[in-house]
Amino acid sequence: MSSLAELSLKTTAIVCAVGGPRAFRRRLMELGLVPGTPISVVSIAPLGDPLELSVRGCRLSIRSHEAALVEVDR
Repeated sequence: MSSLAELSLKTTAIVCAVGGPRAFRRRLMELGLVPGTPISVVSIAPLGDPLELSVRGCRLSIRSHEAALVEVDR
């Protein structure tokens, strides 16, 4: 297992767990990052922050320190 922040560009993985404060976990889960969901890294900003993700046909961007709280399985 690794964190979402460690995935390279155009890599697909499965969300295993979302960590962090309760409000943060809830917000990410509302956006579709629930365990068992496939997620892929679409692009990474030039300085490495934020990451653009594809989840359930939608695109969203999160900061790399937030992505580090999401466990994924390649």
